[in-house]
Amino acid sequence: MAKTFYTERDIEDLHARGVTSIEVHDDVVLTDLARERALKLGMRLERVKPHTHPADAPQEALIHRVKAAVLAQLGGRWVDPALLDAVVRRVVKEVGY
Repeated sequence: MAKTFYTERDIEDLHARGVTSIEVHDDVVLTDLARERALKLGMRLERVKPHTHPADAPQEALIHRVKAAVLAQLGGRWVDPALLDAVVRRVVKEVGY
């Protein structure tokens, strides 16, 4: 799997779109400035254990992709991240994925 790199600018863009936490695992790299900026903005950096890597849980990967697509379409405007997460999880559960 390819690594994802986050810079300070990436963190600012994510924060502006309403993202409040970032899952950190072996395939995610934050620059020192990105980590500092995330913490200053109050974002949570959640360490994901290797056995719970998002790629290992197809349902979680789907949820992540759907949320990212919604945020990309709306640009983070009018989106409550907690509500978006709840809605996407409910839909995925209802369709039985």
